[in-house]
Amino acid sequence: MQIEQLKPIIEAALLAASQPLSAAQLSELFVEEDGVDRSQIAMALEALAEDCNGRGVELKEVGSGFRYQVRHDVHPWVSRMWTEKPSRYSRALLETLALIAYRQPITRPEIEQIRGVVVSSNIIKTLEEREWIRVVGHRDVPGKPALFGTTRVFLDYFNLKSLDELPPLSEIRDLEDPQLRLDDEPFPPRVIRDLPIDPDADELESEQAASEQPSDEDQHDHADTAPPPHDEPAPDADTVTEIHLSTADEAADRADAADGTAEQDTEEYRA
Repeated sequence: MQIEQLKPIIEAALLAASQPLSAAQLSELFVEEDGVDRSQIAMALEALAEDCNGRGVELKEVGSGFRYQVRHDVHPWVSRMWTEKPSRYSRALLETLALIAYRQPITRPEIEQIRGVVVSSNIIKTLEEREWIRVVGHRDVPGKPALFGTTRVFLDYFNLKSLDELPPLSEIRDLEDPQLRLDDEPFPPRVIRDLPIDPDADELESEQAASEQPSDEDQHDHADTAPPPHDEPAPDADTVTEIHLSTADEAADRADAADGTAEQDTEEYRA
C-alpha cells in the first residue's frame, strides 16, 4: 500500500480515537494482505506531521502514542468553547508530583524528608486516582514502604513523550521567586558589628557610660560657676582655716584691749 493511501486511514483513526495510538496499535488496523509494515506507518506519520504546518492543529507524539491536538498559539481562543474552568492544584500536590517525577522511584518518607512536612494521604490518593503515579515496588527496608513512579497518563497530560523532556532543574531554578533565586554575582560586603559575649554586661556598661557623661544642664551650670580664666587660684582648705583662726585671735586681743581701757577710765573717774 502506498503512503498516500495510508495517510487518510491513519489520520481518520487518530481523530476517531479517544486516546493516543502507538505505532503498534495502528499496525493492527491492517492485515497481511495489505502489506503494511511498521516502517510505512512511521513514514505516513511523518508526512501527516508535515501536512499540519501552518494549521491550527498538530500531530504530537506523547507517552502513549500519537494524537492530534490544538496548537498552543491558538489555545486561548479554542478554550472559550468550554465554560468549565481548568482544575487548580495545590502547591503541596505539585511539589509532591515533581519530586516523584524527578526522583522516581521514591518513597513517601523520602518525600517528607525533602519537603520537611508530612505528605497528606489525600495528595497521594488524588495522584493515584488521576493515574499520574503508581506503585512500582517496595523499598527493602523495615516497613517495606511503597515506591512511587509516574505513568504514561502523566506524560500525556503534560504533553511529554518521555521523562527526558522534563525541563532541567537549572531552568526551574530560573523560574523561581527572584528573591529566592541564587545569582552568580556575589553579595556586596557588609560591616557586621561583633556581638558581645554577655549581652547583659554590655547593656550595663552602656548605662554606666551614659550616667558618667554629664548632661547639657550640668555642663551649663559648671560653665556659670567656673572662675575666670585669668583670676588667681582659689585657696585650699588649710589656708582658709588659718585665715579664720588668725582673724579670731586678732578679734579677741582687740576685745581685751578695749576692756583694759574701759577699766582705766573708770578708775581715773573715781579718783
